[in-house]
Amino acid sequence: MLNRFIAISLLIALIGSNCSRFFIYAGFQLNQKYISEKLCENRDRPWMHCNGKCFLMKKLKLAEEKEKKQERENQRSHHMEALPAAAASFAFTRSTLKVIYPQRPVLNTVHRTFTIFQPPKSTILQA
Repeated sequence: MLNRFIAISLLIALIGSNCSRFFIYAGFQLNQKYISEKLCENRDRPWMHCNGKCFLMKKLKLAEEKEKKQERENQRSHHMEALPAAAASFAFTRSTLKVIYPQRPVLNTVHRTFTIFQPPKSTILQA
C-alpha cells in the first residue's frame, strides 16, 4: 500500500513539473473573471479587451524563466560533479639528496675493439 502511494505521488510530481503551462492556462480559465477585475494591468482601460491576458502572459513568462533557471542549475550541477571542487596544484621541487653509486667493474670482458676497428688512414696526394 505504501509503495503504491509513493509511486503515484512521484508520478504526479513528474507530470506536474512537465505540465506547468497547462496548470497556468487551467488556472487562468477557471479564474478569468477575478483576474480581469482585480489583477489585470489594463482593468482601467476596457476598450483594450485584455480580460486578464496580460496577467496570463506575465505568469507564462515567469514559468518559462523558472524552467530555464532550473535547467541551468541542473547543467551546472552536472559540471560540478564532473570537475573537482578545488583546483589541485602540484609543486615540483628539485631533490637535494644526490645518490652516488660506485662503479663496479664488469668481469670477463675482452677489449679487442681497438684491433678490429681502426680509423681510415688518410693519404695526401701531392701534385
